[in-house]
Amino acid sequence: MSISIRLDKSVEESLRRRLQADGGSLSDFIRDAIREKLSSYDAKPTPYALGEHLFGRYSSGRDDLSTNRKAILREKLNAKYRR
Repeated sequence: MSISIRLDKSVEESLRRRLQADGGSLSDFIRDAIREKLSSYDAKPTPYALGEHLFGRYSSGRDDLSTNRKAILREKLNAKYRR
């Protein structure tokens, strides 16, 4: 398959300088760039990657919340409704 693309003058000059420095061909560079872009579309983010920016955001400073949740809830409710 043959493809033609138009590049800005500055982009073309930067690309040519890079190719001369690396000693690679324009066709190889473009094929690699297309493969890399396609693989990034195919890679689905993990559940961790999707929520990573939220983890620890509202930290309570306690590391036992999941193991002692019932006791902690009981303490909170007792403190709130103590008469």
